[in-house]
Amino acid sequence: MDDGTLLLIQVGGLLFGMSVLARLASRIGLSPIPLYLLAGLAFGHGGLVPLSASEGVFEVGAEVGVILLLVMLGLEYSAPELIRSIRTSARAGVLDALLNALPGAAFALLLGWGPAAAVALAGVTWVSSSGVIAKLLRDLRRLGNRETPVIISILVIEDLAMAFYLPVLSALVIGAGLLHGATTLAVAVTAVLIILYLALRRGELISRLLTTKDAEALLLGVLGLTMLVAGMAEQVNVSAAVGAFLVGIAISGRIAHQATELLTPLRDVFAAVFFIFFGLVTDPREIVPVLLPALALVAVTAVTKVVTGYIAAARAGIGVPGRWRAGFGLVPRGEFSIVVASLAVGAGVEPRLAPLATAYVLMTVVLGPLLARLTETRRFKSAVARPPTR
Repeated sequence: MDDGTLLLIQVGGLLFGMSVLARLASRIGLSPIPLYLLAGLAFGHGGLVPLSASEGVFEVGAEVGVILLLVMLGLEYSAPELIRSIRTSARAGVLDALLNALPGAAFALLLGWGPAAAVALAGVTWVSSSGVIAKLLRDLRRLGNRETPVIISILVIEDLAMAFYLPVLSALVIGAGLLHGATTLAVAVTAVLIILYLALRRGELISRLLTTKDAEALLLGVLGLTMLVAGMAEQVNVSAAVGAFLVGIAISGRIAHQATELLTPLRDVFAAVFFIFFGLVTDPREIVPVLLPALALVAVTAVTKVVTGYIAAARAGIGVPGRWRAGFGLVPRGEFSIVVASLAVGAGVEPRLAPLATAYVLMTVVLGPLLARLTETRRFKSAVARPPTR
């Protein structure tokens, strides 16, 4: 069998299998992310049936997937929403970073992985999965709940902080000297601030470059602009993901709404490819030694996320049941954790970070929905109900 035929068979078979996994995940009420990761582990390095012929195709698809994930994330927020979230939830965002990033950093240092791995693992444990949480809120019909704006605000702060976190991580993982690293970081942060200013204050200029009259032209325009800015961001040592995220923020109004509808199917396909590829390049035999450390990290950071949501909801005047719903709802980590681990491992930082991040995401994506549904049980409602006053 020639290489081209084998490639088509492998890619087609894996994509069809992913569709089955997505349907299965929907039926059991879970995100498909853990199933995609497991499929990648099964068919990657050290897996049951390695698919070496299609790895290059999935690598390119994974890069596109990251960019689409981030531009779609940016499209969800308008400039006024970002400013309002910063003003109302700044304290919750700081608390979130302290309680959830520091355990990851400390864990990496305790394992002797060094400062670059510590910053990377801090990102893995810090940021909750916007995609998983949004789906969970829809499935549980909580979009209208009083605690939901608190959850969304924390997610917005995390996503915005990512624009500054990723350049710092990039400067560390390239292993540059102190002076060169500081210069690279300064250039990267300056570029982010300029792009963010243009996105927040001059976003209408970018939207005018696009049109809603022709769906094909709009799709090509958004994709082309996103890829262009992502590539330019890479040139100044800013992550392509950050560039894509800022393009999403800059596009507003009807353009953003229609672009979201057009890009959603593409995002879903390439995001699935991204998770599959991460599993493909992770040897499942390397997960076994880090299972216990990953479990310990999940135990610690699940508690810190619950505390974050509980305190933030309490400050917003939400009742006790809503505080618990906010805390449990923030537990899942997902796409961003994998993006951070992929960036660090790709730059040669601690190789054990990939299997640890895989195990960590698998556990939190399963645990999060279970905890969120726990608040619906009669026993839990009775336990958190306030005692009657006498």
